[in-house]
Amino acid sequence: MRDPLAEPSDLIRSVSRALRVLESVGRAPKGLTVKQIARRCELTVATTYHLVRTLAYEGYVIRREDGTYIVGLEVADRYRELVTAFRGPPAVGETLRRAALDTGYSHYLGRFVGGQVALTAVAEGHRSPYLEDLVPGFDEGAHATALGKSLLATLTADQRHRYLREYGMRPFTTATLTTTETFEADLAAGDRRGMQLEMGQFRQGVACAAVLVAPDKDMERRVVLACALPASEMMTSARVVRAKLLTVARSVADGIAADT
Repeated sequence: MRDPLAEPSDLIRSVSRALRVLESVGRAPKGLTVKQIARRCELTVATTYHLVRTLAYEGYVIRREDGTYIVGLEVADRYRELVTAFRGPPAVGETLRRAALDTGYSHYLGRFVGGQVALTAVAEGHRSPYLEDLVPGFDEGAHATALGKSLLATLTADQRHRYLREYGMRPFTTATLTTTETFEADLAAGDRRGMQLEMGQFRQGVACAAVLVAPDKDMERRVVLACALPASEMMTSARVVRAKLLTVARSVADGIAADT
């Protein structure tokens, strides 16, 4: 939800409306007619028609034979560019792929993007449960993932509380921590073990562990590494997981440093 109080004085309305149209089409995989788009975006049909034709010309939406519009291939191109930019230097991506291959566990990188916890790189492992939500750009549930906890742990208590108030503590499962008191106690336990951890808090039966890769005064340059595995395996292998994560984290840090 956009904050109306944060609207810039020089906002270009046509650009804003075009993006609203694109978002509406993106949320409807079966396609939308111009009239349906107009209703959802609260625009006139005439305005919507001009916006849709422009987006179609640029390749961001596609008109099908039945008159409905779906997302165009240019969106996929921009997403690939986003994934490449988020992942960082090639050495980092190779380190993640090697870690996923060696352990069988899916590995993830995360950092703050625009002040929000975001997943920035993924390497899937065959032994980890598939988590369809966890793709580059995922920016929800920081309180319920080890990756999010590891980043939030780098903030001051006041900064953390403001973050949790703004983004909420949605209960993804019955095990999700939904109060700041229990969350703070959980972070403190993670600090003592040298690894943030969650067991079934984001997805039932799945566990995730995370460590800090790159501390920095600039919060946007802080990077964390996480891996996901069946919760039953985490219960018997936590120390091994931590040791391997720290080894991979050092390689990721070296890859980042070599690129700067």
